[in-house]
Amino acid sequence: MPSLKKTNGPLDGPEGDRSGAAGAAPHGSPADGSPASDGTRGDTLPAAAPVVAPTRRDEVAAAGSELIGGRYGRRALPGSGPAGGQFTPVRVIALVAIGMFALGMVQKLPCYNWAWFRGTTSQYTHACYSDIPHLFAGRGFSEGLVPYFDRLAGDIPFLEYPVLTGLFMEVAAWLTPDGSLQEQGQAYWLVNAGLLMVCAAVLAVCVARTHRRRPWDGLLVALAPSVALTATINWDLLAVSLTAAAILMWSRSRPLAAGILLGLAVAAKFYPVLLLWPLLLLCRRAGRMRAFGTALLGAAGSWLVVNLPVMLLAPEGWKQFYLFSRDRNVDFGSVWLLVSQRGGQTIPPERANLYALLLLLLAAGGLAWLAFAAPRRPRLAQLAFLMVAAFVLTNKVYSPQYVLWLVPLAALARPRWRDFLIWQCCEVLYYLGIWMYLAFTGSGSKQGLPLDGYHFAIVLHLLGTLYLCAVVVRDILAPEKDPVRKDGSDDPSGGVLDGARDVFVVGRAARPARHAAPAPETGEQELLVTWGTPGAEGSRG
Repeated sequence: MPSLKKTNGPLDGPEGDRSGAAGAAPHGSPADGSPASDGTRGDTLPAAAPVVAPTRRDEVAAAGSELIGGRYGRRALPGSGPAGGQFTPVRVIALVAIGMFALGMVQKLPCYNWAWFRGTTSQYTHACYSDIPHLFAGRGFSEGLVPYFDRLAGDIPFLEYPVLTGLFMEVAAWLTPDGSLQEQGQAYWLVNAGLLMVCAAVLAVCVARTHRRRPWDGLLVALAPSVALTATINWDLLAVSLTAAAILMWSRSRPLAAGILLGLAVAAKFYPVLLLWPLLLLCRRAGRMRAFGTALLGAAGSWLVVNLPVMLLAPEGWKQFYLFSRDRNVDFGSVWLLVSQRGGQTIPPERANLYALLLLLLAAGGLAWLAFAAPRRPRLAQLAFLMVAAFVLTNKVYSPQYVLWLVPLAALARPRWRDFLIWQCCEVLYYLGIWMYLAFTGSGSKQGLPLDGYHFAIVLHLLGTLYLCAVVVRDILAPEKDPVRKDGSDDPSGGVLDGARDVFVVGRAARPARHAAPAPETGEQELLVTWGTPGAEGSRG
C-alpha cells in the first residue's frame, strides 16, 4: 500500500519555497513519524506554512478569478499596499457572506412588501416564502404568549421548536416594535434577519478558520447560492453556526468547548447530535476516547442547562417538538413522498419513521466500516458530512432550508468548486421546484410546476446529494484524491485526531495500524505518492 507521505509542497504563496520543502512532516506529525509525546497531538503547523491558494489548485476557482484579475501569482505579496493587512481571507469571507445574505434579503422583497400578507400563491411564484412572518402570528408571538408555557389555538398546542430556537424566536419578538399586524410581521422578519445575518457571518468565519492552511474554503459557504436563498426561511442558521463553531473548537484541540457548543446546537435543532457518531468512531480508531468523553459530557451538560428548566416547569410544551417530529406525516422533498405519490399509497408516519430509522442505522453501520477499514483514517468533516447527508436523504421531510445543514460540512469535506457547484445547482433547482409546485397546487389556474415536474426536482436533489457523498467516499478510500490531503496534511479539523497513530482498525486495507505518515521504522519500503507537487497543482481531485 503506498504511503501518503508528502514530497514537495506546492508553491501556493511567496513562502512556499521555504516552508513547503521536501521531507516536511505532515501537520500534527513529529518529523520522525512517532506519536506525539503528550498523547494528544503532534507538532503544530510551522508558522511560515503557506496558505493554500485555491486559484492555483482548482481549475474552476482559477476560471472564476478572471473576474477579479486572475489567479494568485507566484510573486504576489499578501499584506502589501495601502490597505495591506486589512483584507485578510477571513475578513473578506465574512464580508462576502454578509453581502450574499443581503442579496438573499433583497430576493425576499416581493414577499416583504405584500405577498406574505395578501394572496395564497404569490409568495410561491416569487419564490420568497418564509416561515418567520407566518409563525409570528401563528405561534402567539404577536399576542405576547410565552413559548412552551402558554397553550396555542389550533392543531399544535405548543411551539414545536427546540428550546434554544424558541428562545431565539422570543428574543426577536421582544425586539419587534408595535404596529399593525402586517407592520409587526415585517419588523419581526427584519429583526430575525439581522440576528441570522450574524449567524451567517459566524458560520463563514468558523469554516474559514477550521482548516488553518485553507481559509479560502470558507468562500464556498459565503458564496453558496442555497445559503442566500434559504437563510431566512426558518431559524436553522442558529444551529448550523453553533455546529460550525463546535467543529472549529474541536479542530483547535478543545474538546470541552466543542462539546458545549455542540450541545447548544442540539438544543436549537436536533440534527447536530448525529456528529457524535463519527466523532466516536474516529476517536476509537485513534485511541482518543478521553477527548470524546470530554466532548460528550460537555454536550450533555450544555443541552441540559438549556432544556432542564423548561422540562421541569413546562413539560407538555417541552415535549411538543419531539411529538411533532414523531407524528408528522411524510412531507415535501422526501424520498418517502416520492414513493407514496408515485405508488398511489400513503405511507403512515409510524411506518415512515421505522423505514427512515432502519436506513439511517444501515448508513451508520457503513460509516463505521469506513472509519475502521479505510486505508487512512477518514477526516472528521468527511464522516460528519456523510452522516448528516444520510439523515437528510432518509428523513420523512426535506424542507428547502435543510440544505444549510450540509453546506459547511460539504465545504470542509470536499473543498472542490466543481463538485460543490454541481450539488448547489441541484439544490437551487429543488428550491425553485417546490415553490412552483406549491403555486400549481394552490392556484385555480394551475400555473406552476405539475406533480411530475416536482418529482423530477426531488430526484435532482437526491442525485446531487448522492453524487457529493460518492465523491467523499472515494476520497476516503483513495486518500490521494482528497484535496485537503494533497499537501501531506492529515486531518486539519481533527484536533486531537490530527496526526494520531491508529490503535484500532479492521480489514486488510487499514493494516497495520499506522501514523498519519507511516513511520519508516516499520521496515517496509515506502512508495511515495507524488501528489502535492508543483507539477501536479493543476490535477483534478
